[in-house]
Amino acid sequence: MSNTSGAPIVPGMERLALLGAGILGFLAVALGAFGAHGLKARLGPLPDGALRLEWWSTAAHYHLVHALALAAVAFLATRSSSVAVVVAAVGFVLGTVLFSGSLYVMTLTGVRALGAVTPFGGLAFLVGWASIAVAAWGLTTPANR
Repeated sequence: MSNTSGAPIVPGMERLALLGAGILGFLAVALGAFGAHGLKARLGPLPDGALRLEWWSTAAHYHLVHALALAAVAFLATRSSSVAVVVAAVGFVLGTVLFSGSLYVMTLTGVRALGAVTPFGGLAFLVGWASIAVAAWGLTTPANR
């Protein structure tokens, strides 16, 4: 699953991945702080408030972890021209939107049906991590370059 020409699949992929990592990381910290400070008073008194705050915490945790994973993809993009690098980046961004996004919206609205979207985000995360492994498997050692 690699590009035989050695040229990057997406020109500037490392820049795009780092830009995405920065944006996702910033939002993860901001939303995590909002959940810890802004939502406690609002959701705490609700019968399912503790559960909804737990959803928010899980969303922010996975959001931040995958912002960092996207930064790792940026590094990998400097070493590999594999299609797997692009798949990993898309997997992490899509996973964050679907997994964390559905949990954020579910927390704010209380609409539990949105939980049906969450596993698709988890699947996208798994695709991202597997793609990193595929791209890493194809890396050559300095002696073989």
